Amino acid sequence: MENHSKSNYYILLFIVFGGFLIFGLSENIKGPAIPIMQNDFRLGDTQLGLLLALNSLGYLLACSFTSVLTNKIGIKWTGIIAFLSMALAGIFMYISTNYATLSASYFLLYIGNGMLEIGLGIMAAQIFTKNTGTMMNLSHFFYGLSSTVAPVFAASMMSWHVMGGELGWRGMYLIMLSLSLVPIIPSLLGKFPKESHEEAEKVSFSFLLREPIAWLIVAILSFGVVSELAVGSWLVNFLIKAYHWNLEDASSMLSLFFLFFMFARLFLGPITDKIGYSLSIMIFSAFSGLCSLAAIIIGEDGAILFAIAGIGIAPIYPTVMALLAKRYPKGTGTAITFTVTLMGIASVIGNLLIGFIIDLVSKMFSSHGVVENEILGLQAGYGFIAFLALLCSACCIILYVTLRRRNEVA
Repeated sequence: MENHSKSNYYILLFIVFGGFLIFGLSENIKGPAIPIMQNDFRLGDTQLGLLLALNSLGYLLACSFTSVLTNKIGIKWTGIIAFLSMALAGIFMYISTNYATLSASYFLLYIGNGMLEIGLGIMAAQIFTKNTGTMMNLSHFFYGLSSTVAPVFAASMMSWHVMGGELGWRGMYLIMLSLSLVPIIPSLLGKFPKESHEEAEKVSFSFLLREPIAWLIVAILSFGVVSELAVGSWLVNFLIKAYHWNLEDASSMLSLFFLFFMFARLFLGPITDKIGYSLSIMIFSAFSGLCSLAAIIIGEDGAILFAIAGIGIAPIYPTVMALLAKRYPKGTGTAITFTVTLMGIASVIGNLLIGFIIDLVSKMFSSHGVVENEILGLQAGYGFIAFLALLCSACCIILYVTLRRRNEVA
């Protein structure tokens, strides 16, 4: 019986770690693909921002119903549906012919991503009852691992010659998202934990809506994650347009960002358990924001700082998940759903704002040369990404002080 329990634990670990690997791939292959998509469909930066915002809207929609779906059909089948929808999105992306069909394909992909992330978060919170910060960061390390190689793989695959032509971004997405089918096999074999409804009801949405601490945690996660995801969406575009880098070099810098990101999640987890979750996020997010601002001020010579910023932004999401598991042990799934759903709203707004800021600042300085005003717009947009990381740190200071007054520092 004990051997069966251990083998099932390892199966669940494989699903959690493998799920985050797939999630990282699906999320971060878009960096090298976006400039080519933008050129193919002749999209402006505002349209690009709208596309990314629609992605976040699909993610948000998934977050809103995944908890209910999990209670009805279980984590196992919720995860399987998520993996299947991601693979299906790859097929639709391959056959997309215009902006509308591309947006619909991305929308479906992010519905799958949202379902997967909520399911993995609930599962991880129930499995990792000891050293939660360390194990949460280790789980998300696999997201960082796949995110590190994703941009380079994507850029390389798009130039592959298959059946007399280039694979392109369509073929690349088809192959990469087909990998989502792999975790379905262990998902069918594993026995998944179930959250007690009696316990879950002790932390309700109405309770969380009334609690200031819950809203602070939402703000922290929102500012941190929007800043994190925006790097994957905009860094390659920034380096190509602002510094005239080629696609391979820009993709390599994004991969370097995720390399730092990956190792930060691997090694900083024990620090979060030792010094506390709120203090850790405060320090790490401030570091990330300052690095990104310094990179913009220094210019091309400071581009490496864009990558180094990954060290600070990496632990935020898993550490917030650990904070939720510790603060709301009875009803962690409800707390995660509440927090991540509201974070999804912030992601929609964040991507729209970045694209809007780039276009607005470029037009404001239209008296300058075309190249100069575009660079100013890109700097403003990326500066906003850095500002979000600093806002995350500021909210953490408020959280830390509030919890300390209550003798509840986490």
